[in-house]
Amino acid sequence: MTDPALIAAAVKARAAAYAPYSRFLVGAAIKDEAGRIHPGCNVENAAYPQGMCAEAGALAAMVLAGGRRIVEVAVVGGGEGLVTPCGGCRQKLREFAAGDAAIHVCDAAGRVRRTFTLDELLPASFGPENLRS
Repeated sequence: MTDPALIAAAVKARAAAYAPYSRFLVGAAIKDEAGRIHPGCNVENAAYPQGMCAEAGALAAMVLAGGRRIVEVAVVGGGEGLVTPCGGCRQKLREFAAGDAAIHVCDAAGRVRRTFTLDELLPASFGPENLRS
């Protein structure tokens, strides 16, 4: 079952996004192992590669608050297509989430359009356990 507070936090974060160039607003929220919710929004930059994705912002907020395990993620975006985490963000989420972590992809109003597991979005992934001897 999807946590309504998680989705509400992602919707609210989307409203705060800074996207003056693309006008493509994205909000995300991560629930950590303690049940705390950490929102983030995309932040664009005139030097395009220097922008930051909403998922990365939410992840940074989680780590800052002491969270170390992702339980559930919500991503909120507009448009016709599904707004899933980009490849880089999938790998960033993988650092802190198990393969069965739920990632809810929602429309701009917060309606869940589809739920994926991290393994579905990033199959045969490379993670921290690959570096353990």
